[in-house]
Amino acid sequence: MPLNLLHIDASARPGHSGIDPHGSHTRRLSARFVERWRRSRPDDNIDYLDVGLQPPAHVDSRWIHAAFTPPAAREPWMAGVLAESDRLVDQLVAADLIVVGLPMYNFSVPSQFKAWIDNIVRVGRTFGFDRSRGAVPYWPMLAEAGKCAVLLGARGDHGYDAGGRVAHHNHTESSVRSAFEYIGITDVLEAAVESDEFGGEQLELSLRQAQERVDALVDALLHRASAAVGQVPK
Repeated sequence: MPLNLLHIDASARPGHSGIDPHGSHTRRLSARFVERWRRSRPDDNIDYLDVGLQPPAHVDSRWIHAAFTPPAAREPWMAGVLAESDRLVDQLVAADLIVVGLPMYNFSVPSQFKAWIDNIVRVGRTFGFDRSRGAVPYWPMLAEAGKCAVLLGARGDHGYDAGGRVAHHNHTESSVRSAFEYIGITDVLEAAVESDEFGGEQLELSLRQAQERVDALVDALLHRASAAVGQVPK
C-alpha cells in the first residue's frame, strides 16, 4: 500500500548547495532523501510544500478568533480566514512521513516555518481542548496516526548537537519536537550540516557526514515501511 510523504523546504535560499551558487544545504539534504525514497518506492505519494519561498500567512487576531470559535458557531468570514490553515492541516493529517529541510536562523527555525507550525497546531484539528478534563485539558489528536518526521538541518557554526559546545543555543529541532509532540508526532529523526560559515574542508566533511546520515535514515525507514501497511511504524 502506498505511503504519503510530505516534503517541506523552509530555506530562504532557492537552490541546492553543490549545484547552485549560494544554494541551500537543507534543500540539498531533503532532495537527497526524497530522491532515494522515490527510487525505492516509486508508487508512494509525495506532496511538496515550499514554505521558505512561499510562506503561509502569519497568525493574526482574525485567525485566532476564527480558530477558537467552535465550528458550529463560526461566521461565514471565518471559513476564508482558516482556509489556508485547513489545507495545511489536511496535508499533514494525510502524511505518513514528514521530511523537512530546516535551517537554523538565529538559533531557531525560520519565521516562514514558524508560520507553518502556527497554522497546523490547531485546536479541534490537531490538538483537543476540554476544560472538563481538569488540570490537563489538552490532548494530542494525531497520537495514534503512526507518523514519523525527519528534520534535515544546516547551521553556520558547529557544536550544536547534543553535548556540543553550543548545544544550549540550539532551539531549532527542539522547538519543532515540542510542537510535534504536542499534536502527537513523537517519532522524530534528525541530520544536520554544520560549519557553513567556515567553509573549506571543515564544511565538506560535515556535508559528507550529513549525507551519510540521510542515506542511513532512508534505509532504516524503508526497512520499517516494508513491514508496515499504510504507515511508517514506530
